[in-house]
Amino acid sequence: MKIVSACLVGLCTTYLGEANTAEALVDALKRGELIPVCPEQLGGLPTPRPPAEIQGGNGAKVLEGKARVVRQDGTDVTDAFLRGANEVLKLARTINAECAILKERSPACGVHFAYDGTHAGKVIAGCGVTTALLMKEGFEVISEEVYVS
Repeated sequence: MKIVSACLVGLCTTYLGEANTAEALVDALKRGELIPVCPEQLGGLPTPRPPAEIQGGNGAKVLEGKARVVRQDGTDVTDAFLRGANEVLKLARTINAECAILKERSPACGVHFAYDGTHAGKVIAGCGVTTALLMKEGFEVISEEVYVS
């Protein structure tokens, strides 16, 4: 069983309240191979919600307390991102997930890339908060861009 970002299987969970549907993942969901999650929703954030980016580093730095997740209006939502990441980790452990397939560039789910924290659309190398926690705990995390290509 694998965990997947809910937006990738057609659920409207992005910050805009939209989906980032990948048909290959929808097919895998229909076969019962995936469990969809949205760390931001699991952390208590609404949908839709203001965009947020990691300031001061990447998801690993957030786990260390050296970076924060901040909305475009300046509101710090780090605690919600940490709560959501921990909920996904609990689920991954409960189902003994073989891996997680997560949405690239998300401040929660980004695997190789995330936005730079300036809210100017600039992407940098780095992972999101949930990805960092799952990887720290020994779970394999795969970008949907790799999985569906």
